[in-house]
Amino acid sequence: MSAKYPIISVTGSSGAGTTSVKRTFEQIFRRERIYAAYIEGDAFHRYNRDEMAAVMAEEELKGNRHFSHFGADANLLEELEAVFRTYSETGTAKTRHYVHDDEEAAHYGCPPGTFTDWEALPEKSDLLFYEGLHGAVKTGKVNISQYPDLKIGVVPVINLEWIQKIHRDCSARGYTTEEVMDTMLRRMPDYVHYICPQFTETDINFQRVPTVDTSNPFTARWIPTADESMVIIRFARPRGIDFPYLHSMIRDSFMSRANSIVIPGNKLDLAMQLILTPFVLQVVERRRRAG
Repeated sequence: MSAKYPIISVTGSSGAGTTSVKRTFEQIFRRERIYAAYIEGDAFHRYNRDEMAAVMAEEELKGNRHFSHFGADANLLEELEAVFRTYSETGTAKTRHYVHDDEEAAHYGCPPGTFTDWEALPEKSDLLFYEGLHGAVKTGKVNISQYPDLKIGVVPVINLEWIQKIHRDCSARGYTTEEVMDTMLRRMPDYVHYICPQFTETDINFQRVPTVDTSNPFTARWIPTADESMVIIRFARPRGIDFPYLHSMIRDSFMSRANSIVIPGNKLDLAMQLILTPFVLQVVERRRRAG
């Protein structure tokens, strides 16, 4: 953690909804005139798309059917930790971009499935914002969770997470349901060992729970809507959270535990604005005082 060069990280698995949370932060940054530098978790994958396919095939020949992007060996976690450490000390660091599709390829001038060159982050940013798989990860070699000043976990119940991933990968990326199922099975050990433990390190977790039947995510025709969901918001340190104010602003909310408030799914953006804006202003004010 750094008063002078704060870091905010949003972490969650593929298809969890971290991009939606990122958009909310972007709205806060624009409204409050905060200049953020951005890094993406995909930028710290160890292999490009073709290399990853080759390494997965090699690992499978060795009997390892669980090599995945969720695990440490497929990512540059030490380099990511170095970026967090360097930014927290100096306000500078380097990153790159993973090119996902043809639209991004046209923008960045690199083929889909490859990386851009490493480049320095913009100078004089107010904070660093990370969104990806490993924003609060701890292993025997790295402890990334020690650097962010605010850590957000995005973790839908797993059947909903699978439904979101299936629909995204099938509709936007052209995969079959069977291919997505194979990916889920391959990632499961790394999901258990690297993704789930992060949510005990986060300061706030947003967990969406559907109120419709999602018993078989592989046959679900639609993603449950916000109106068909509730969201559990868990605070690691609830002291100082004005729960009566949140109740007054968010209709039909209720406390499920002393550190958790449950809200209607269609009130999530409002809740994030109410909860996250004071945290953002707090870390930026600390930076300006340290300045």
